Amino acid sequence: MTVRLLLVQRASAAMLALFVLVHLTAMTFAVRGGLTAAEILGRTRGSASWGLFYGLFVAVAAAHGAIGLRTVLIEWAGLNPRAAGGIAGAAGILLLVLGLRAVWAVCVGGAP
Repeated sequence: MTVRLLLVQRASAAMLALFVLVHLTAMTFAVRGGLTAAEILGRTRGSASWGLFYGLFVAVAAAHGAIGLRTVLIEWAGLNPRAAGGIAGAAGILLLVLGLRAVWAVCVGGAP
């Protein structure tokens, strides 16, 4: 793994820890407050701040996952770095697109 990818991987891990903490805290308060899934969706629809939060969460998770997958493909599957990068990049883009579709559905409503 290059130094740049290692730094991005470490930085994204730290960011993901914060995103997960905020997400779990929000969900815990919502559920303990008696909100149903429909009520939670009602509160997230039209919320630019939740859309931005979850959009960034998805982008960071997609990048983190793609870098990790590249490393696994090189170290465990024996692929050359170029092939592993291509596969991991495609997987990262797929994760990003699917994740952003989910964010759209939760924060805007319906499929984009």
